[in-house]
Amino acid sequence: MDKHPKDWRFAQANKEALLTLGAYALYFIWWYVCAYGMGSGDPDQYEYVFGLPEWFFYSCIVGYPLITVLLWALVRFKFKDMPLDEEIDEINKEQQS
Repeated sequence: MDKHPKDWRFAQANKEALLTLGAYALYFIWWYVCAYGMGSGDPDQYEYVFGLPEWFFYSCIVGYPLITVLLWALVRFKFKDMPLDEEIDEINKEQQS
């Protein structure tokens, strides 16, 4: 027997959670590749951007605004505002029982 009623809000919440986890997984991969890919060499051989090591600039300075814009777009276009109270039909069914 299913413990959760068939409610569209559960499906939407699961979808939003998966999108959020996917976005942060993408951010972690970006950060890891930039930090450990560019920063794994000899520090004497580092390239610099605005006085910062290239690996730090791309992993932390560029990555953070990118994930912020991505998360804003997800919330703006994929997330839905939904009521958290019980549906009117569910309340009426319980009162008739």
